[in-house]
Amino acid sequence: MRFGVLGPVRVWTDDGRPVRVPELKVRVLLAALLAREGRPVPPWRLVDDLWDAHPPGKPTGALRAKVSQLRRALGDAEPGGRELVASGASGYVLDAATDAGDFAELVRRARTAPGPAGAADLLTGALALWRGPAFSPYEDAPFARATAARLEEQRLTALEELAQARLALGEHGPLVAELTDLVGAHPVRERLTGLLMRALYGSGRQSEALAAYRALRVRLREEAGLDPGPELAGLQQRILAGDEALAAAPPAVPRLRPPRLPAPLTPLVGRAAELAELGPLLGGERLVTLTGPGGVGKTRLALAVLGERPDPGYVAELAGAGGGSVADVVATAFGVPDEDRIAAALADAPAVLLLDNAEHVVEQAAKLADRLLRAAPGLRVLATGREPLGVAGEVVRAVAPLAEADAVRLFADRAAASAPGFALGAGNAAEVAEVCRRLDGIPLALELAASRVRGLGIGGLAAGLDDRFRLLDDGPRGLPERQRTLRAALEWSWRLLDDRERAALRRLAVHGAGCTLSGAIYVCADTGAGPDGGVSIEAGGEQVPAAGLTAEEVPGLLARLVDRSLVSRDGERFRLLETVAAYAWERLEEAGETAEVLRRRDDYYARLAECAEAERAGHARQRWIGRLDAEIANLREALDGATRRRETALATRISGSLAWYEAASGRPTPR
Repeated sequence: MRFGVLGPVRVWTDDGRPVRVPELKVRVLLAALLAREGRPVPPWRLVDDLWDAHPPGKPTGALRAKVSQLRRALGDAEPGGRELVASGASGYVLDAATDAGDFAELVRRARTAPGPAGAADLLTGALALWRGPAFSPYEDAPFARATAARLEEQRLTALEELAQARLALGEHGPLVAELTDLVGAHPVRERLTGLLMRALYGSGRQSEALAAYRALRVRLREEAGLDPGPELAGLQQRILAGDEALAAAPPAVPRLRPPRLPAPLTPLVGRAAELAELGPLLGGERLVTLTGPGGVGKTRLALAVLGERPDPGYVAELAGAGGGSVADVVATAFGVPDEDRIAAALADAPAVLLLDNAEHVVEQAAKLADRLLRAAPGLRVLATGREPLGVAGEVVRAVAPLAEADAVRLFADRAAASAPGFALGAGNAAEVAEVCRRLDGIPLALELAASRVRGLGIGGLAAGLDDRFRLLDDGPRGLPERQRTLRAALEWSWRLLDDRERAALRRLAVHGAGCTLSGAIYVCADTGAGPDGGVSIEAGGEQVPAAGLTAEEVPGLLARLVDRSLVSRDGERFRLLETVAAYAWERLEEAGETAEVLRRRDDYYARLAECAEAERAGHARQRWIGRLDAEIANLREALDGATRRRETALATRISGSLAWYEAASGRPTPR
């Protein structure tokens, strides 16, 4: 178990999962024990730490209760956690491995590194462990004040040593702004001013370097009546003399930039289970890919996972990258000049790289991820996309649409923000649930729809979903272009398909209730398999030579569509989300295939009903009843289609073949 004090006080399991410590006084107890850095703390002192001048009536018993709560929280999180809080004659002690200890070890190693490049690497890794003021929000509490101040002094010293190493590597220009800020925060710290003077002089700014010295001298005289020390005075003389030795050689190894994760603008809704799984998963695996349809919230979830991890996170947004620029985007995310220097900059320091929206450059992203993971043993990669990277060792997790309750909550929250006065209640709950169901629980679609409540109301919104792409045609201006409208999100995925995958996807839309593999083959291929999965037959109507799909290739196409998160598989059945199906219908009509593919569908279900009737008295009777149960909605659509086209013979084949099923199952069949 790891404890964090270099920033807000936190606890993580060994695999990186955050540990929740309930109740304020228990968190204060944890901070008080951590501030003593493994030394026993007498009970009376802990009582003062927790309650100050207002202890409870039975302070010793109250303290024991808080200790018990802390032990329970640690023990529930990880085996052995309870034993970390020990008690003895001298008091309570917490046996904690902290990020402050990791920081001290990296600084120690930096001071014995063979050269400035190695020292800079180690110091960069040490400083990346800081997440804010030490012991926040307890840094001003009496029990933590001295420890927090000492850690802050160690951080400043490490910053000075890192600046010294970077100056030795010739990084004068990039250091000027950083050191100027540090001198502003610590105006009488002589070493910082000396480093700033060197950075300015090495950047060709001699007069500014001398001005920095004069400003320090004035401040010291005003505040303490002193002059700068001899080391700084000597540096001033060297600058006055134009000492060229103060300028160092160019850097051999680049530095990683400080990690910066984008701050979310809205709360994450309905992903608690995913966060609970993905944190430990990324702690144990080096490459995890989140897949799912457009707008399902892969990026938002990935950023939340990174935000809960103790190691620094870097984000490479690949949506705008071409194949040749993937490495450049990743190098920019790390703050290094090019791909060749990424591994050198990382060395063995821990870090997590998010490769976000990699589907359109999946081959290049996969190759780069493989190279970096092999070269940088401390690196982990979290990728998002509409298909896996396909790299050895990859662990894939599909991000599902929101469950109905979470979808309703997200919609209601966003609608209330958009439409003042909106509230979820008994009068609109059914309509809201129906909107969420028809939008498949996709967060992007829900948020776009919620923004229409102000203008249309729930009733008008629900009525307009039959033309959802026209209705949801304008999203927030801050979103990427592919997420500004519902249509744009689908078109992004469509453009990534080849012609044969597009043909298969648009034809699958005619199966309103999903289908089996044989049903997919029958309607997608220009020759399809029969409903019993047996002999190939010619599909009725004219061929569609633009696609020319064969029955043999449809399973592979279907598998690729599943990989690309456009088709979902549930056991032996394949389904399209309603929104994906609506888009595929449009494409089917554009291709001029609608009538032909519908005839194939209706013929398939007529043959299915006939096969079931032929087997009604045999040993397969129950299997066919189950098959018809699953297909009853499709059978109804097929009968309706035949009736609309006035194909009486086809309609009679379907209804007549199902008479026995109605009697056997007690379920109504299509009429």
